[in-house]
Amino acid sequence: MSEYGIRLEFTNHVAVITIDRPQRMNTFNETMWSELERVTAELRENLPRVIVLTGAGDKAFSAGFDVNIDNPQISNLVEAVQKHDRPPVEKLIRHIRTTVDGLVCLPVPVIAAINGKAYGGGAELAVRCDLRVMDSDAVISFSEVHLGLMPDWGGAATLARLIGPARAADMILTAREVKAREALALGLINRVSSPAKVLEESVELAETIAGKGPRAVRSALEVIRSACGMSLQEALELETEKAIALITSGECYHGISAFLSKEKPRFPDIK
Repeated sequence: MSEYGIRLEFTNHVAVITIDRPQRMNTFNETMWSELERVTAELRENLPRVIVLTGAGDKAFSAGFDVNIDNPQISNLVEAVQKHDRPPVEKLIRHIRTTVDGLVCLPVPVIAAINGKAYGGGAELAVRCDLRVMDSDAVISFSEVHLGLMPDWGGAATLARLIGPARAADMILTAREVKAREALALGLINRVSSPAKVLEESVELAETIAGKGPRAVRSALEVIRSACGMSLQEALELETEKAIALITSGECYHGISAFLSKEKPRFPDIK
């Protein structure tokens, strides 16, 4: 454990990011945002095949923004609000959005291993990932309206696309806690793990994906991420172009050869 930090560990083709501030519910302050930017830059230079994001300890994935008076970002925000001063507010919100975007827009799958409470920005960070595995005892809550705030890490727009606008409104406008089984039924998460096994099961999922063709995974992921913002015809055309480029790359040679030989495929890394 570190007082302020985000840990990055590599195991084979999988990177695990741990939000490591359990004594403050893995909340983010200015130092943590800088750490996340640093880790994202490191990943960009040394891309794994899959990323898993989790929180330290067994109580929280993340409670989002550190709303405490000893956080200078909060005191500066309060001062700006009292003065009705828009520029500092806009600078902070856009910086947070850009930092989160930097991680979740890396061209490889990002899996959220929700190991405990995911509140506010923590819930937003989870839904911004491509896949979500949730501990059976964990809860998720878009809790911002309790403080007269709203999601601003990209969570509202993403949640509406993920589970539909009516269900997103129910979660965001009431700020209610949603347990794992309901989250699964809503389509908010992909899997519920056994108690205290969420990281282990998330890494297993990551390793399964990492064993597939890395170009195939990246190409399919790009289409999946882009499709909601396109017309059906545009999405179909992108899928066709990506499929042609993928086949032309020759990656499928390894998969087809292994299939014909009844062996496990061994796909080379992307250079």
